[in-house]
Amino acid sequence: MAQDIESIKSNFIDGMSGMSQFWGFPRGMGALFAVLYIAPGPLSLDELVTRSGLTKGAVSANMRALARLGLVRPVARLADRKDYYEAETDFYKAIRAILKERRNSEFDRAVSTVNEALAELETGSGSGNEPERALLIERLRAMQNFFDAIDSLTAAVTRLDSLGMNTVQTVLKILK
Repeated sequence: MAQDIESIKSNFIDGMSGMSQFWGFPRGMGALFAVLYIAPGPLSLDELVTRSGLTKGAVSANMRALARLGLVRPVARLADRKDYYEAETDFYKAIRAILKERRNSEFDRAVSTVNEALAELETGSGSGNEPERALLIERLRAMQNFFDAIDSLTAAVTRLDSLGMNTVQTVLKILK
């Protein structure tokens, strides 16, 4: 049975909320990005509250975070004092912005914490319960490998940026 357009939009918004959470961002950020992405034009904070079901405070805070990431941008309207926003629709720019955020200090602290804990375990600390210690080493190595992959991806995107957008678009077309 065919779904109506509102159900399809609702499912998309819910899916983007889950994706946001997967990447370590609040679900509300994903929902707001999705609402803006499928909107035909810029939306005010009040419209975002209505369409997302979030509180005005949550919408305001999440919009500031999305703008900082470069995933949304404010749009001015003449003779209107409300704040309006639209989504970034260029996925390369959006992914680049998210990867650049990887360089923030909170992420670096998380990477350091994993590295320090793994180093302690690998030098013999935490002995006593060997199965638990082995599990910790295995899990922390997996997380360290993931963080290393994110660092490599961030470095690659940064290098591609230095080549210029036309070169990046050409490379992406070749990869298709």
